[in-house]
Amino acid sequence: MPSLPSLRRALLLTVCLLSACAAADPGMTSGGNGSDRRPLGAFSAYLTGRLALSSADYERAVDALLTALAANPGNVDLRHQTFTAALIAGRPEAGDLALGIPENPIAQLLLGSIDAKAGRWRMAERRFNDLPHQGPMQIIQPILIAWARQGDGRTDDALLALRSAMESQSTRGLLPLHAAMVADIGNRRRDADHFYQLTASDPSGMNVRLAYILASWHARTDRADVAQRLLMQIQQAVPDAAILLPGVGPALAARPVDNPTDGIAEVFLALGSSLRSANTNDLALMILGLALELRPSFSAVRLAMSDIHLSRQHTEAALAILAAVPDRDTLAPLVRLRRASLQDRMGRTDEAIETLRQLARDIPTSGVPDRHLGDIYRSKSNFRDAITAYDQAIARIPTVTAADWIVFYHRGVALERDGQWERAEADFEHSLRLAPDQPYALNYLAYSWTERGQNLERAKSMLEKALRARPNDGAITDSLGWVMFRMGNMTEAVRLLERAIELEPDDPTINSHLGDVYWAIGRRIEALYQWRRALTLDPPPQEAAQLAEKIRPDYAGPVQAGN
Repeated sequence: MPSLPSLRRALLLTVCLLSACAAADPGMTSGGNGSDRRPLGAFSAYLTGRLALSSADYERAVDALLTALAANPGNVDLRHQTFTAALIAGRPEAGDLALGIPENPIAQLLLGSIDAKAGRWRMAERRFNDLPHQGPMQIIQPILIAWARQGDGRTDDALLALRSAMESQSTRGLLPLHAAMVADIGNRRRDADHFYQLTASDPSGMNVRLAYILASWHARTDRADVAQRLLMQIQQAVPDAAILLPGVGPALAARPVDNPTDGIAEVFLALGSSLRSANTNDLALMILGLALELRPSFSAVRLAMSDIHLSRQHTEAALAILAAVPDRDTLAPLVRLRRASLQDRMGRTDEAIETLRQLARDIPTSGVPDRHLGDIYRSKSNFRDAITAYDQAIARIPTVTAADWIVFYHRGVALERDGQWERAEADFEHSLRLAPDQPYALNYLAYSWTERGQNLERAKSMLEKALRARPNDGAITDSLGWVMFRMGNMTEAVRLLERAIELEPDDPTINSHLGDVYWAIGRRIEALYQWRRALTLDPPPQEAAQLAEKIRPDYAGPVQAGN
């Protein structure tokens, strides 16, 4: 719900635009009988722009909002909105718009970036120095100033700014990393090594990009073993990143950040990624847009922007932002995986399958494309083809590691759905040997045993372990409640299944399970309610048939084996 101040601003903007529209046009156009009344001019353009913004059609939004702004150039709120759209779209008009909103810190970041890109480093430093010293700006301001000084050839002054900031803020996070990269470019090898080591000492901040930067440093300083360990950390954290390993070696020989403008883009990537949330996605896209202004080929930024678009269900925009990434890019394999996923979401499954098959041909030493292919087939209930794809994925794995638990787990799911229980059970157990604490594998195997009336004590222990890891997971809570029911502990079964309903109120299986337990303890009216509700929640056909049987007047009671 919008706040009252923002609502008032929106109403004021609408009134201003209506006034501008009336001044620009003689009212509203209509047909001869007045039946075809359509808004024209600034107000129409404003509504078109806002609608385009809401659907991530940024090019159209910029064109429409520029039209509205031309009719009402003094409207500051409208200029801010147009600037937002232009920056996210990567349009050159963003720079001119920024000049008219000096109070907007993002606009000042863009102007500073434009100065930096043009080599006007002293001007860039002044702009960065004038940023508000609060919030996220407080963290990135000294880093931006340092990169401006580095661009001006003043490496010592740049490191001084960063050391001073670390004394007053923190020796963790972005500050030591950028001190390391500044020293690296400035050929201060001892300083660079010190700050890279300081960065690596904070494992909580490790991510794919950071691990790659650190691996490059170690590879360039004859510590290939350390570089390899860092790359393996990437694979453990992000299994899909394993597809990068066959081609990443040669890229490590070059600095990931080779000039000051790339360094500033790196700041914006980190800040934009950290701002991703439901309430700050537009701001995150703007900051990431700043990174692309400086470094249009920065594929890590394009992946981050694609993530944000996808989180907002803007699939077309998520796909479009990746179009500029060439196949020779270091991150191209990950980008191609993302393209396949987006194509499938858009109903272009045949294209997605061909994208993955071509990727598997291009990188035959990686099982990741086949795993994604299996996921697509499994999501379409094509379990036989899914199993074949997972078989191929596993065959391509050079050395199975803990990160590969997921492919055995997913093949186990496909096998279980295909009625091949013995093979499925073996895969689930193998996935748990690779990743003993993985809650989803624990849940699936334990629930499957419960349905079969096997290993109930072990299933209970596994589900308790899974629930400790994910206490608010409705599916795991349901599974534990169901095993309690099967073991005759009705009090715990009711408690857990009622909790599962709170967590996942629209899950037909959970509603059906709770109905079974209510029936078993004599709460027949409540049981019938849960079964009837479950029927309204689009259960699978077999489950729907069982529910229909349960609500018949002559129903004698549930079979305790469940659904």
